[in-house]
Amino acid sequence: MSINLTSRYLGLTLKNPLVAAASTVGMKIDNIRQLEDNGAAAVVLPSIFEEEIDFDIEEAERLLFATGSEASSYLPYGGEDGMGAEKYLDLIRQAREAVDIPVIASLNGISRAGWTQYASEVEQAGANAIELNIYFLPTDCAPTGREVEERYLDILRAVKACTSIPVSMKLSPYFSSPGHFIKELDDAGADGFVLFNRFYQPDIDLRETAMTRDLRLSNRAEIRLPLLWIGSLAGRIKGSIAASTGVATADEVLKYLLVGADVVMTASALIRHGIGHMRSLLEGLQAGMTVRELDHLDQLRGQLSRRSVTDPTAFDRANYVKILKAVTPIDS
Repeated sequence: MSINLTSRYLGLTLKNPLVAAASTVGMKIDNIRQLEDNGAAAVVLPSIFEEEIDFDIEEAERLLFATGSEASSYLPYGGEDGMGAEKYLDLIRQAREAVDIPVIASLNGISRAGWTQYASEVEQAGANAIELNIYFLPTDCAPTGREVEERYLDILRAVKACTSIPVSMKLSPYFSSPGHFIKELDDAGADGFVLFNRFYQPDIDLRETAMTRDLRLSNRAEIRLPLLWIGSLAGRIKGSIAASTGVATADEVLKYLLVGADVVMTASALIRHGIGHMRSLLEGLQAGMTVRELDHLDQLRGQLSRRSVTDPTAFDRANYVKILKAVTPIDS
């Protein structure tokens, strides 16, 4: 049976709904080629960070001041571990030449300054779309919830005003009313949403009595919160929805599609198992469609969204109450 997995994301037509999320895997052109060969329908390049762009600007100014106008055409690559601004633009250009699938740039920052110019440069370099990964944790307790939301809206509007390619917002779930805020971003022109971002969360080394700095890869247990919100939002906003977090196997891909995701992104699974795992996800998706005797992805997508299910309490407080009442204590 021939299965049509064609999907739409950010106005782009994809051969299937599997997208390689932003990660270090996408830092090498050979890896990007392998992702395409193993079935990835699009790739999000690793994020370029605001701090790295600032480093480039400051270093360029230092060189210009130190050596005169001869340095004016030189833009350094950034810190030892960073991508650097010009190097990132080169990566976009090379990726576009190397593969036929869409290449999405990822911008990671907290402020509006500089993003408009750099978003334009990313577009000129050939990116098919931009993913705005606004990493802002108001840990100083000063900004109000509305001030935090306005920061996101301001950056979105500024980037949309200076570019013509699609712009998606990669968001965390940590808003007082995620559904309302996503609809507000949707009305402000966001072309899509990646749900959800995983903020850095520190731990403590008890032997050293110090904060630890590490990044834990996601696991399949983390799928539940995105499932809830994607299922609640599917069909109720204009923008596309990309599911992210917790994608370990094709089972998570199927679940995300069932609640209405347009595409499913994965990074942790590729880091854990290698680029070839993308092929396993694709084959598992095809097998899941075959078992259900479906020949087109639209027959599966959104079957279990809040709009489609006969009992929407599965997404509401009523179901939470039923679950708690059903729990029985272990005999002591």
